[in-house]
Amino acid sequence: MSATLSDRVDAIETVVLIAIGGFAGSNLRFFVGYLGPDLITTLAVNTVGSFLLGFVIYEALQTDALSTETRLLVSTGFLSSFTTYSTFALQSIRSEPVLLGLNVLGTYGLGFLGVLVGRAVANQVERWWGQ
Repeated sequence: MSATLSDRVDAIETVVLIAIGGFAGSNLRFFVGYLGPDLITTLAVNTVGSFLLGFVIYEALQTDALSTETRLLVSTGFLSSFTTYSTFALQSIRSEPVLLGLNVLGTYGLGFLGVLVGRAVANQVERWWGQ
């Protein structure tokens, strides 16, 4: 099955949106790295990114306020580039065993908590907005 011109334009638009979001997210991540120690800034961006992803995805599921394009720009582009699993893994492996364990538990624990809090905030916004 060959793609129509419209399908090709949509695919190019998707790539461009993800690239724009990725550019912004990776640059913000780079600059946040200057704000403190590596482990702390990586933990912070992964926690904030998890919260924002939870909020954006659940808000998108509950309302039509976020278009597919906006979700791609924010979640797949910006947040995927802002958060960083590979840096987390490398920093953990380079740490002393106790710090490695704390970093892994902290990152996953705060990441899951971030998504849950993001979802709760999205639910609260929907209740507030719906009134």
